[in-house]
Amino acid sequence: QVQLVESGGGLVQAGGSLRLSCAASGRTFRTYNMGWFRQAPGNEREFVAAISWSGGSTYYADSVKGRFTISRDNAKNTEYLQMNSLKPEDTAVYYCAAGPGPFTTSKGYDYWGQGTQVTVSS
Repeated sequence: QVQLVESGGGLVQAGGSLRLSCAASGRTFRTYNMGWFRQAPGNEREFVAAISWSGGSTYYADSVKGRFTISRDNAKNTEYLQMNSLKPEDTAVYYCAAGPGPFTTSKGYDYWGQGTQVTVSS
């Protein structure tokens, strides 16, 4: 069992930056691939970024490529999402997730956090 808790969301102006964190409980964190998804009102949950269990492979949605960076620190049981050059369309609830894969679909994740709100004003 893995429990995930996100933090770091908030209100930021367009062009600004935020860093989301996802703290995981359990010794098995380092065996899971980790991902970030987001859901805006009226929209389905969509893939944002993912990182392999070792940190050696990363994946990004085209909409965030070059602006967002995913990373993990297995010693701290924590995953991060650095978000730069934020746009109003990035506004959503952001969820971290852990699972065996595949990386870019929600079906690849068994555990989910409660979500953190990110709001980007124009």
